[in-house]
Amino acid sequence: MAHDLSDIQYTGNLPHQTDRVVIVVSKWNPDITEALYEGALSVLRGVGVRPENILRYEVPGSYELPAGANIALNKHYNLDGVICLGCVIQGETRHFEFIAQAVAQGLMQVGLNHNKPVIFGVLTPDTLEQAQARAGGALGNKGAEAAVALLDMIDLERG
Repeated sequence: MAHDLSDIQYTGNLPHQTDRVVIVVSKWNPDITEALYEGALSVLRGVGVRPENILRYEVPGSYELPAGANIALNKHYNLDGVICLGCVIQGETRHFEFIAQAVAQGLMQVGLNHNKPVIFGVLTPDTLEQAQARAGGALGNKGAEAAVALLDMIDLERG
């Protein structure tokens, strides 16, 4: 039974109005990634992050998310963090496994290299229906959860 994570909320009390964030969005599975983006944006705006401090980068697919995050951090030294959003749906080949693992390891490495939070907001469902349920459907919005994770990591760094 899947767990509905839609009740995850930011509970910190530090100000975030001046935070500078890049959201890197995969163009593959655009209906899903747009819903994830809207979820992340809603959380960031909800805590007062200024719209001009939220940049959007687009990459072709989830595999390119680590490079997109790295480019963003190299171009903007004053970023507080990066949220990476994508969706890799299981297919009939092992391609899914290679992509999902490469993205996860790549994002972790970019974050460690830059000493900045780089958040993994990538869905890895078996079906499109499962992705839809996690992109604003019955099981919440992974994009919103990724934004909460970023805020928590920014708080951890500042605390």
